[in-house]
Amino acid sequence: MSWGTELWDQFDNLEKHTQWGIDVLEKYIKFVKERTEIELSYAKQLRNLSKKYQPKKNSKEEEEYRYTSTRAFLATLNEMNDYAGQHEVISENMTSLITGELTRYVQELKQERKSHFHDGRKAQQHIETCWKQLEASKRRFERDCKEADRAQQYFEKMDADINVTKADVEKARQQAQLRHQMAEDSKAEYSSTLQKFNSEQHEHYYTHIPSIFQKIQEMEERRIVRIGESMKTFAEVDRQVIPIIGKCLDEITKAAESVDHKNDSQMVIEAFKSGFEPPGDIEFEDFTQPMKRTVSETSLSNSRADGRSEPKFGGKSKGKLWPFIKKNKPPPPPPASASPSAVPNGPQSPKQQKEPLSHRFNEFMTSKPKIHCFRSLKRGGAGPEDFSNLPPEQRRKKLQQKVDELNRDIQKEMDQRDALTKMKDVYIKNPQMGDAASVDQRLAELGQNIEKLRLEVQKFEGWLAEVEGRLPARSEQARRQSGLYEAQNTSAMNSCAQDRESSPDGSYTEEQSQETEMKVPATDFDDEFDDEEPLPTIGTCKALYTFEGQNEGTISVAEGEMLYVIEEDKGDGWTRIRRNEDEEGYVPTSYVEVYLDKNAKGAMTYI
Repeated sequence: MSWGTELWDQFDNLEKHTQWGIDVLEKYIKFVKERTEIELSYAKQLRNLSKKYQPKKNSKEEEEYRYTSTRAFLATLNEMNDYAGQHEVISENMTSLITGELTRYVQELKQERKSHFHDGRKAQQHIETCWKQLEASKRRFERDCKEADRAQQYFEKMDADINVTKADVEKARQQAQLRHQMAEDSKAEYSSTLQKFNSEQHEHYYTHIPSIFQKIQEMEERRIVRIGESMKTFAEVDRQVIPIIGKCLDEITKAAESVDHKNDSQMVIEAFKSGFEPPGDIEFEDFTQPMKRTVSETSLSNSRADGRSEPKFGGKSKGKLWPFIKKNKPPPPPPASASPSAVPNGPQSPKQQKEPLSHRFNEFMTSKPKIHCFRSLKRGGAGPEDFSNLPPEQRRKKLQQKVDELNRDIQKEMDQRDALTKMKDVYIKNPQMGDAASVDQRLAELGQNIEKLRLEVQKFEGWLAEVEGRLPARSEQARRQSGLYEAQNTSAMNSCAQDRESSPDGSYTEEQSQETEMKVPATDFDDEFDDEEPLPTIGTCKALYTFEGQNEGTISVAEGEMLYVIEEDKGDGWTRIRRNEDEEGYVPTSYVEVYLDKNAKGAMTYI
């Protein structure tokens, strides 16, 4: 089956058919190109969708993604981003393996087709030229034969006419002979041309045209094979990404299976637990005779009645300020009215009337404003450094976050210091690379920064240990120093409650009140925490250098001074020492030489 033998006379139809084949190929290229554009658009839309629902950094929304359900949703968003990437891979592979390759192939195919049909037209023109030559030779032979026949007839006529001279007859005879000779020559030329044409025609239809048509057939078959391979590649490109897409879907399923409703419920408790106990029962108040009312110490309306009269501040119990207490004990009551009996350090009324039960009930029912005040305090400006305005559980979490943040900062500073130290060593070994003294100032700054950060860590770890109950409560001096903030905080709290009560609809308007400094007398609650037993001595130490303890929790020592060790270095670079019963604090471990008792654990010497 060959086009050269079967379609020897269909040159024009073959030309149209091959052009149609190229058009089909170009149509398929256009189809694949539009498919790649669809894949890119789909991938872009998927990425935008994933980005749209991603949590914003450093926002409240990001904190919500600690629950298993929201983490699963975040994993779904990430997997959808990878899913979009696979569609981009499909587009890229189709563009490079199909669109690009076929576009180049179409250009080559057009050139090859043009060359083959040019050769075919050239062969046709040649055979047509031979045919014209044959026709011309044939007409010339026919004309010469007719001329020779007329010349012969004229000679015979002249020879039969007795009136014609002999010379005329001879002339007619010679003319007839000449015409006969010309006819013979034309015959010979026609015969030769005919043989040549037959040879050329046979060569044309049995050699040249079959060869050209065979090349055209092979070209068309290659085009068909190529478009089939492209369609196969079209499917393979999709099939190659199916395993990765399957993994994406498996990860989404895995994330969905990791949703734990019990864990999320527990995280809600950890996020909002205040650490306080519910209020105790309110006892019946008999107005017929004075009765001493006792309630739980953790009650919202707790009022101490130990034989001493306490001032009433705007009819509000000091137990209402529980969200803002700094320790696990109620703070001293701040003034909330302008009455003389409510002024701190002022004369207190020896006797005060009992509040009616309705006042106590209203006091309990109006406990909601303190939550609003707590929120406004949280929103309005910076709180205390030790987060004492928060409930115990929330305060512990904040302190732990602060400690972790400071430890990360210390690690960054230490990494920079190590890098600069290595650079300095390189400069010392190879002075041509740089001046080693140029990094000394930066190293000193990093050392100071690390020292400051360690002091901060020590301070916050102390507060954290106090909250977690690992250390005794703060000393009387520290409590008195923090009393100012507690008084200000409580004053702001009462102001918030008064504003709410003065509003007809019970709404609350946040307004910043002017903070006033005041001294709050220590109550007998402070005495309850002053009897804590001090930490035992576990060894002694000698100061190798002088250290000026300027930060809270540190103690100043002089070179050569002997002191007692009450807490060894826990890996943070600080040792807790005591000079006497009233003076104790932390010093850098590198500043002292420690001698631990043999019976003390970890009997090691730090230098």
